[in-house]
Amino acid sequence: MSERINPHGQPVGPPVADWQGARWPASDLLEGRWCRVEALEIERHQADLYGAFAATNGDTSWTYLSYGPFASHEAFATWLRAAHAVPTTCFYAIIDAISGRAVGLASYLRVAPQAGSVEVGHVHFSDALKGTPAATEAMYLMMREAFQLGFRRYEWKCDALNAPSRRAAARLGFRFEGVFRQALVYKGRNRDTAWLSIVDGEWPAIRSALERWLDATNFDADGQQRVRLSDLTRALSA
Repeated sequence: MSERINPHGQPVGPPVADWQGARWPASDLLEGRWCRVEALEIERHQADLYGAFAATNGDTSWTYLSYGPFASHEAFATWLRAAHAVPTTCFYAIIDAISGRAVGLASYLRVAPQAGSVEVGHVHFSDALKGTPAATEAMYLMMREAFQLGFRRYEWKCDALNAPSRRAAARLGFRFEGVFRQALVYKGRNRDTAWLSIVDGEWPAIRSALERWLDATNFDADGQQRVRLSDLTRALSA
């Protein structure tokens, strides 16, 4: 009898041998070449983060987040403390390796070790981080950590109208799964949510592509990339 047909003649999913669940994220530091991803310490990181976000051109970076922009440092700190207290969320500050300042924020959220799934969210990059190798490296470090912890599924979700977020996810190797219609109401408007993911069987090839792109030899003397990451990950999807 096929392993995918149960004794009742019903199709079932393939077995997951000796599944014990994933481990809870516990690393305080993920270190790369261009950045460090540090477990968020609100009193240590909030001033840098607020300053970096306030310096970002306009309020467009907050459009597709359910919070922000914040009128004051105090308002930002209040939100950050409340979000940080959610038990299924692990926040990280992204630290520029040269300046040593926090220039971005990201988290694991909806951490579900028994299901083997985790989502990357609350991704907010300041202008000092956007479009830099450090931005890509931060996402790579968080992906690598998640799969090393035994997670089978790494999720990315965003407003379906957030084209930059969807492009960023595709560039990193996430596969589009579909749209949950009328999934949320936020800031007084509807949100259809786009779902994307990487699963553990895809990760080795995606990891190789990311590491190839991040390698120092991929950048010329002026810091310009020789090979685009989107070309490497698009080839995997094809």
